[in-house]
Amino acid sequence: MKVIFLGTPEFAETILRAVCASRHRVVAVVTQPDKVNARGKKVVASPVKAAAEELGLPVYQFERISRDGVDVLRALNADIMVTAAYGQILSREILSLCPHGVINAHGSILPKYRGASPVQCALLNGEPETGITVMKTEYEVDSGDIILIKKITLRGHENCAEVMDMLAKAGGEAIVEALDSIEDGRAAFTPQDHSQATFCKKINKEDGKIDFSLDAGEIVNRVRAFTPWPSAYCESPYGRLKILRAHAIDGDFEGEFGEIIESDKNGVSVKCGKGALVPTEVQLEGGKAMDIASFLRGRALAKGSILK
Repeated sequence: MKVIFLGTPEFAETILRAVCASRHRVVAVVTQPDKVNARGKKVVASPVKAAAEELGLPVYQFERISRDGVDVLRALNADIMVTAAYGQILSREILSLCPHGVINAHGSILPKYRGASPVQCALLNGEPETGITVMKTEYEVDSGDIILIKKITLRGHENCAEVMDMLAKAGGEAIVEALDSIEDGRAAFTPQDHSQATFCKKINKEDGKIDFSLDAGEIVNRVRAFTPWPSAYCESPYGRLKILRAHAIDGDFEGEFGEIIESDKNGVSVKCGKGALVPTEVQLEGGKAMDIASFLRGRALAKGSILK
């Protein structure tokens, strides 16, 4: 089939490459407009744009696809559109341009975790599994009929970046499988049970601030969910400290929330609402990520000091 692909980040790039390697033909790629890097003031293209140019595919970047893209996309005479983390809502007119409509790769086991941050929400809630759902795109967000689901078992330590990599690979396989089944007339479209739907909000930088009054296990989940962005962070004697990896220990400990209750050259333990947090990899803002022992060789975190 002739495919128009819509996507923006690395997750979508992996899926684009899978479609390009399949029997289907990508006739155009649509991605978000280039952005200016805040630090270097350089114009930065999306990973999908970079991949499309490498693959020799036409690229379109509409400020508002539903206003600017209708005639351009209609003229391509594609059979279907595929979306993966594109970043704009599609109008009903866009959704009806192709004979087979639009299908989407969503990073959760729908109807659970509809919305902008499904992977983060799954990790925040300590889910034992996640997955990719390929669905028919409807005007209401993530509500369309399900074509197929690929599930992934989690081992309890993966962070958001690692899970996204796993889901991207599964998403590429799932989208190609869905395209094959649609073209062959084998695809089944199963309505979602909307009564079971849960929704997740867009993540903000402020969400990463660690609240040490929470249970240590909850904080570990936040570390997993918010790495690499916005990161789980606190204020230390050396400035803002990102906690990149950590585990929890059970027990009742004396001290204030955020107080370092144990400290030696190999590590520290931090008092939480329940149990204690043991950071194993950290990073000062603007510095390099390092294991906690390496960090402590240059910067002491004494017993009794407070992380806020």
